[in-house]
This record gives sequence, structure tokens and C-alpha cells, in this order.
Amino acid sequence: MDPDEDSTSPGRSGRSRGLGWRRLGEEPDYRFTLANERTFLAWIRTALAVLAAGVLLEQFAAKLQPPLAVTAIAASLCVTAAALCALAYGRWRANEEAMRHKRPLPHSRTLSLLAIAIPVACLALILLIVGLRAGLLA
Repeated sequence: MDPDEDSTSPGRSGRSRGLGWRRLGEEPDYRFTLANERTFLAWIRTALAVLAAGVLLEQFAAKLQPPLAVTAIAASLCVTAAALCALAYGRWRANEEAMRHKRPLPHSRTLSLLAIAIPVACLALILLIVGLRAGLLA
């Protein structure tokens, strides 16, 4: 039995666990549900790539100075990865709810976050590398 489907446990209704929305509306065509899930998983893969970039930067960018700036950029990439995971779930759920109620799919700000965070991190790294090469950073 699927634990998401069981709302008969004493004191554990589906709504109290935040799953009541799954019972509302009409089950969408499975193809749309699977497409929504694939999109969610693509966002998770993107978040993992951003996380890997942050870890890679922190572990292997020993020549970049100052170390605090490198750590800050790496940490910002890791925070961006965590935010992408949370936003991916929110987007998946909002799309699922919209499909269940035959409403238009909602607009998402997830693309904006990614489109801003990655270039900012790249610009910061470029400034560190150029500063190191020009001898401005010791």
C-alpha cells in the first residue's frame, strides 16, 4: 500500500501530512504527470551540477586568492543548489495542482534565479582570476 494514499491511520490524515492536495481535482493524463516529473528531475540534476561546481571550486581552486572570496563563491553555489532543489519541488507541485484543476500552468521564477546566480558566480571567478594574473591579489 502506498503510504501517500493511506489516510486511515489514527491521527495521520493525508492533509495533516501535506498530501491532501493529491486527492483534490481530477487525476491528469499520466503523460503530463510523467513530463512534469521529468522536468522536476532535470532541475534536480541542474542543482547537483551547481553543487558539484561549488565543491570543486572549494577543493581545487588553491591558487585563487583571497581564499575567503573563493569560499564565499563556493558557498553561494551550494546555497543556489539547495534553493534550486526547493524551488524544483515547489514548481513540480504547483504544476501538478494546476493540471489536476485544469488551470494554466503557473509562472516560475526558478529560471530567473539560475540565470542570475550562475553569471554572478562566473563574474566573481573571472575577477579573481584576472586579479591573480595581474598581480593585484597576492
